[in-house]
Order: sequence, then structure tokens, then C-alpha cells
Amino acid sequence: MQRERRSRTKILMAKPNYSGEKRRKDLAKKAKKEEKRLRKLQAKENPIPGEAGETEPVETGEETRAET
Repeated sequence: MQRERRSRTKILMAKPNYSGEKRRKDLAKKAKKEEKRLRKLQAKENPIPGEAGETEPVETGEETRAET
């Protein structure tokens, strides 16, 4: 009898807290999004010369070839 009882009992192990892991991932994702939003906002307020939209046309030298 003793032997049968031991085989029936289960050893309970701690389960991983997946909901906590998901919450941490969501918080990290929100923080990253907020940082990106702030960077974009700052870029609009203080544009850096030479960034996209403010570049001057690049001369390729094709005009001199056509003249000769």
C-alpha cells in the first residue's frame, strides 16, 4: 500500500509567470514607441541642416559634356 500512494502523488513545480513576461514586453514596447515619437517631434522642431528634404541638387557633370 505504501508503494501505491507514493506513485500517485505528483510533485508540483512552480509555473512560469507568462503574464508578467508579457506585461514587461508590452511596457518595453510602449517605452520604445514613446522614445521614437519624442525623437520625431524633436526633429521637426529643430531640423538639422543636411537632413532629408533640405539637400541641394548634386552636380553630375553631364552639363559640361553636352557643351563640348
